[in-house]
Amino acid sequence: MMRWIHIIIVVLFVAAIAVFALQNLGAVTMTFLGFSVRAPLAVMVAVVYVLGMVTGGSLFSLVRRSIEGSKLMS
Repeated sequence: MMRWIHIIIVVLFVAAIAVFALQNLGAVTMTFLGFSVRAPLAVMVAVVYVLGMVTGGSLFSLVRRSIEGSKLMS
């Protein structure tokens, strides 16, 4: 039963992402430190999301290793 609930949640999430992507095809311009990129809003959101996952995971790992290292030194 729980498996079907998870599948339904994933399907709804994918559907919401598809609707968002189809409704936001207009190009936007992002400027950062003198660099400028023009792409559809949905693409920008996806890229920023992936970058957040990568950097957030790396930061979490760094903090965890730092805490574990400090426990060993004590």
